Amino acid sequence: MRMWVEILFNIAYLIVIWGLVITMILLKDRVASENRKSTSLVIWAFALLALGDTGHVGFRVLAYSMGGLESRVQFLGMNIGLVGIGALSTAITVTIFYILMLELWRVHFKQRYGWFEYLLIASAIFRLALMILPANHWDSVVPPQPWSIWRNLPLTLIGLGVAYLMLRDARRTHDRTFQWIGISILVSYACYIPVILFVQQVPSIGMLMIPKTLAYVAVGFLAYHDFYQTNRVPQQTNSIKAMEA
Repeated sequence: MRMWVEILFNIAYLIVIWGLVITMILLKDRVASENRKSTSLVIWAFALLALGDTGHVGFRVLAYSMGGLESRVQFLGMNIGLVGIGALSTAITVTIFYILMLELWRVHFKQRYGWFEYLLIASAIFRLALMILPANHWDSVVPPQPWSIWRNLPLTLIGLGVAYLMLRDARRTHDRTFQWIGISILVSYACYIPVILFVQQVPSIGMLMIPKTLAYVAVGFLAYHDFYQTNRVPQQTNSIKAMEA
Protein backbone atom coordinates (compact mmCIF):
# COMPACT_ATOMS: atom_id res chain seq x y z
CA MET A 1 0.00 0.00 0.00
CA ARG A 2 2.82 2.41 0.92
CA MET A 3 4.53 1.72 -2.40
CA TRP A 4 1.38 2.45 -4.43
CA VAL A 5 0.63 5.61 -2.46
CA GLU A 6 4.14 6.84 -3.19
CA ILE A 7 3.97 5.92 -6.88
CA LEU A 8 0.61 7.60 -7.45
CA PHE A 9 1.63 10.69 -5.50
CA ASN A 10 4.93 11.00 -7.37
CA ILE A 11 3.26 10.76 -10.78
CA ALA A 12 0.57 13.26 -9.81
CA TYR A 13 3.19 15.64 -8.38
CA LEU A 14 5.29 15.60 -11.55
CA ILE A 15 2.21 16.29 -13.68
CA VAL A 16 1.20 19.21 -11.46
CA ILE A 17 4.65 20.78 -11.10
CA TRP A 18 5.48 20.54 -14.81
CA GLY A 19 1.99 21.79 -15.68
CA LEU A 20 2.56 24.80 -13.42
CA VAL A 21 5.94 25.56 -14.98
CA ILE A 22 4.64 25.27 -18.56
CA THR A 23 1.60 27.42 -17.71
CA MET A 24 3.80 30.13 -16.21
CA ILE A 25 5.99 30.14 -19.31
CA LEU A 26 3.07 30.27 -21.76
CA LEU A 27 1.21 33.01 -19.87
CA LYS A 28 4.19 35.17 -18.98
CA ASP A 29 2.89 38.01 -21.20
CA ARG A 30 -0.02 38.47 -18.79
CA VAL A 31 2.33 39.55 -15.99
CA ALA A 32 2.57 43.26 -15.21
CA SER A 33 5.84 44.79 -16.40
CA GLU A 34 7.03 45.56 -12.87
CA ASN A 35 6.72 41.87 -11.97
CA ARG A 36 8.46 40.40 -15.03
CA LYS A 37 11.85 39.92 -13.34
CA SER A 38 10.32 38.33 -10.26
CA THR A 39 8.24 36.04 -12.47
CA SER A 40 11.31 34.94 -14.43
CA LEU A 41 13.04 33.99 -11.18
CA VAL A 42 10.01 31.95 -10.11
CA ILE A 43 9.90 30.17 -13.47
CA TRP A 44 13.62 29.31 -13.34
CA ALA A 45 13.36 28.18 -9.72
CA PHE A 46 10.42 25.84 -10.33
CA ALA A 47 11.74 24.57 -13.66
CA LEU A 48 14.91 23.49 -11.84
CA LEU A 49 12.86 22.02 -9.00
CA ALA A 50 10.73 20.07 -11.48
CA LEU A 51 13.81 18.88 -13.37
CA GLY A 52 15.55 17.65 -10.23
CA ASP A 53 12.42 16.00 -8.88
CA THR A 54 11.86 14.26 -12.21
CA GLY A 55 15.14 12.53 -11.46
CA HIS A 56 14.32 12.05 -7.80
CA VAL A 57 10.72 10.84 -7.65
CA GLY A 58 10.66 9.81 -11.31
CA PHE A 59 13.56 7.42 -10.82
CA ARG A 60 11.88 6.03 -7.71
CA VAL A 61 8.81 5.18 -9.79
CA LEU A 62 11.05 3.63 -12.44
CA ALA A 63 12.94 1.64 -9.79
CA TYR A 64 9.66 0.27 -8.40
CA SER A 65 8.64 -0.79 -11.91
CA MET A 66 11.96 -2.64 -12.27
CA GLY A 67 11.49 -4.61 -9.07
CA GLY A 68 12.36 -2.33 -6.16
CA LEU A 69 14.29 0.69 -4.94
CA GLU A 70 17.57 -1.24 -5.17
CA SER A 71 17.21 -1.43 -8.97
CA ARG A 72 20.30 -0.47 -10.96
CA VAL A 73 21.02 0.35 -14.60
CA GLN A 74 24.06 0.38 -16.83
CA PHE A 75 25.10 3.86 -18.00
CA LEU A 76 28.37 4.61 -19.82
CA GLY A 77 29.78 1.33 -18.56
CA MET A 78 28.85 2.09 -14.93
CA ASN A 79 26.37 0.22 -12.75
CA ILE A 80 24.23 3.03 -11.27
CA GLY A 81 21.56 2.93 -8.58
CA LEU A 82 18.49 4.78 -9.79
CA VAL A 83 17.36 6.10 -6.41
CA GLY A 84 20.80 7.42 -5.43
CA ILE A 85 21.33 9.27 -8.70
CA GLY A 86 17.84 10.72 -8.44
CA ALA A 87 18.60 11.96 -4.93
CA LEU A 88 21.77 13.63 -6.23
CA SER A 89 19.86 15.41 -8.99
CA THR A 90 17.32 16.93 -6.62
CA ALA A 91 20.03 17.79 -4.08
CA ILE A 92 21.72 19.98 -6.70
CA THR A 93 18.59 21.62 -8.08
CA VAL A 94 16.98 22.37 -4.70
CA THR A 95 20.17 24.16 -3.63
CA ILE A 96 20.04 26.39 -6.70
CA PHE A 97 16.28 26.76 -6.11
CA TYR A 98 16.96 28.52 -2.81
CA ILE A 99 19.59 30.78 -4.35
CA LEU A 100 16.94 31.86 -6.86
CA MET A 101 14.38 32.32 -4.06
CA LEU A 102 16.87 34.53 -2.25
CA GLU A 103 17.23 36.63 -5.39
CA LEU A 104 13.42 36.69 -5.67
CA TRP A 105 13.29 38.17 -2.16
CA ARG A 106 15.84 40.83 -3.14
CA VAL A 107 14.05 41.81 -6.35
CA HIS A 108 10.50 41.68 -4.99
CA PHE A 109 11.23 43.71 -1.86
CA LYS A 110 13.87 45.91 -3.53
CA GLN A 111 16.54 44.99 -1.01
CA ARG A 112 20.33 44.75 -1.12
CA TYR A 113 22.53 41.87 -0.08
CA GLY A 114 24.33 42.22 3.25
CA TRP A 115 26.48 39.92 5.34
CA PHE A 116 23.54 37.62 6.17
CA GLU A 117 22.51 37.16 2.55
CA TYR A 118 26.11 36.49 1.48
CA LEU A 119 26.33 33.93 4.29
CA LEU A 120 23.33 32.13 2.81
CA ILE A 121 24.93 32.12 -0.66
CA ALA A 122 28.18 30.81 0.84
CA SER A 123 26.20 28.05 2.57
CA ALA A 124 24.71 26.99 -0.76
CA ILE A 125 28.14 26.91 -2.42
CA PHE A 126 29.56 24.97 0.54
CA ARG A 127 26.75 22.41 0.24
CA LEU A 128 27.42 21.92 -3.48
CA ALA A 129 31.09 21.32 -2.64
CA LEU A 130 30.17 18.82 0.10
CA MET A 131 28.07 16.81 -2.34
CA ILE A 132 31.15 16.04 -4.45
CA LEU A 133 32.80 14.03 -1.68
CA PRO A 134 32.61 10.20 -1.84
CA ALA A 135 31.28 10.01 1.74
CA ASN A 136 27.84 10.94 0.36
CA HIS A 137 27.41 7.42 -1.05
CA TRP A 138 24.95 8.63 -3.66
CA ASP A 139 24.60 5.03 -4.81
CA SER A 140 22.73 4.01 -1.65
CA VAL A 141 18.94 4.00 -1.27
CA VAL A 142 19.02 5.28 2.33
CA PRO A 143 21.25 8.35 2.92
CA PRO A 144 24.28 7.58 5.13
CA GLN A 145 24.53 9.00 8.63
CA PRO A 146 25.92 11.28 9.92
CA TRP A 147 26.91 12.55 6.47
CA SER A 148 23.31 13.16 5.46
CA ILE A 149 23.03 15.60 8.37
CA TRP A 150 26.25 17.44 7.49
CA ARG A 151 25.30 17.99 3.85
CA ASN A 152 21.78 19.12 4.78
CA LEU A 153 22.82 21.64 7.43
CA PRO A 154 23.82 24.27 4.82
CA LEU A 155 20.56 23.69 2.92
CA THR A 156 18.58 24.12 6.14
CA LEU A 157 20.43 27.36 6.84
CA ILE A 158 19.71 28.90 3.44
CA GLY A 159 16.10 27.64 3.41
CA LEU A 160 15.24 28.95 6.87
CA GLY A 161 17.19 32.13 6.12
CA VAL A 162 15.13 32.80 2.99
CA ALA A 163 11.92 32.10 4.91
CA TYR A 164 12.98 34.56 7.62
CA LEU A 165 13.77 37.32 5.11
CA MET A 166 10.48 36.85 3.28
CA LEU A 167 8.42 36.78 6.47
CA ARG A 168 10.21 39.82 7.89
CA ASP A 169 9.69 42.02 4.84
CA ALA A 170 6.26 40.61 3.97
CA ARG A 171 4.99 41.56 7.43
CA ARG A 172 6.56 45.00 7.10
CA THR A 173 4.88 45.62 3.73
CA HIS A 174 1.67 43.69 4.50
CA ASP A 175 2.38 41.31 1.61
CA ARG A 176 0.12 38.35 2.40
CA THR A 177 1.32 36.24 -0.52
CA PHE A 178 4.94 36.28 0.58
CA GLN A 179 3.92 35.75 4.18
CA TRP A 180 2.32 32.49 3.10
CA ILE A 181 5.32 31.62 0.92
CA GLY A 182 7.57 32.03 3.96
CA ILE A 183 5.21 29.91 6.07
CA SER A 184 5.13 27.21 3.38
CA ILE A 185 8.93 27.04 3.37
CA LEU A 186 8.89 26.63 7.15
CA VAL A 187 6.33 23.82 6.83
CA SER A 188 8.52 22.07 4.25
CA TYR A 189 11.46 22.07 6.67
CA ALA A 190 9.30 20.99 9.60
CA CYS A 191 8.56 17.87 7.54
CA TYR A 192 12.05 17.45 6.07
CA ILE A 193 14.18 17.70 9.22
CA PRO A 194 12.68 14.59 10.91
CA VAL A 195 13.32 12.62 7.70
CA ILE A 196 16.97 13.68 7.68
CA LEU A 197 17.43 12.75 11.33
CA PHE A 198 15.43 9.52 11.68
CA VAL A 199 14.71 7.86 8.31
CA GLN A 200 17.51 5.31 8.88
CA GLN A 201 15.89 4.15 12.13
CA VAL A 202 12.23 4.62 11.11
CA PRO A 203 11.86 4.21 7.31
CA SER A 204 8.12 5.01 7.41
CA ILE A 205 8.94 8.56 8.51
CA GLY A 206 9.94 9.12 4.88
CA MET A 207 6.22 9.61 4.20
CA LEU A 208 6.69 13.13 5.60
CA MET A 209 8.21 13.92 2.22
CA ILE A 210 4.64 14.06 0.87
CA PRO A 211 3.54 17.11 2.92
CA LYS A 212 7.01 18.57 2.40
CA THR A 213 6.50 18.31 -1.36
CA LEU A 214 3.00 19.77 -1.11
CA ALA A 215 4.48 22.79 0.68
CA TYR A 216 6.70 23.44 -2.37
CA VAL A 217 3.68 23.11 -4.64
CA ALA A 218 1.91 25.67 -2.45
CA VAL A 219 4.82 28.10 -2.92
CA GLY A 220 4.49 27.72 -6.69
CA PHE A 221 0.76 28.34 -6.75
CA LEU A 222 1.03 31.28 -4.35
CA ALA A 223 3.60 32.90 -6.62
CA TYR A 224 1.48 32.14 -9.69
CA HIS A 225 -1.59 33.74 -8.12
CA ASP A 226 0.36 36.82 -7.05
CA PHE A 227 2.10 37.49 -10.37
CA TYR A 228 -0.49 36.19 -12.84
CA GLN A 229 -4.00 36.07 -11.42
CA THR A 230 -3.99 39.40 -9.58
CA ASN A 231 -3.11 41.24 -12.77
CA ARG A 232 -6.05 39.98 -14.80
CA VAL A 233 -8.69 42.32 -13.38
CA PRO A 234 -6.76 45.55 -14.04
CA GLN A 235 -6.02 44.38 -17.58
CA GLN A 236 -9.70 43.67 -18.19
CA THR A 237 -10.67 47.05 -16.72
CA ASN A 238 -8.22 48.85 -18.99
CA SER A 239 -9.60 47.00 -22.01
CA ILE A 240 -13.17 48.05 -21.15
CA LYS A 241 -12.11 51.67 -20.72
CA ALA A 242 -10.35 51.61 -24.07
CA MET A 243 -13.50 50.25 -25.77
CA GLU A 244 -15.67 52.91 -24.12
CA ALA A 245 -13.32 55.66 -25.27
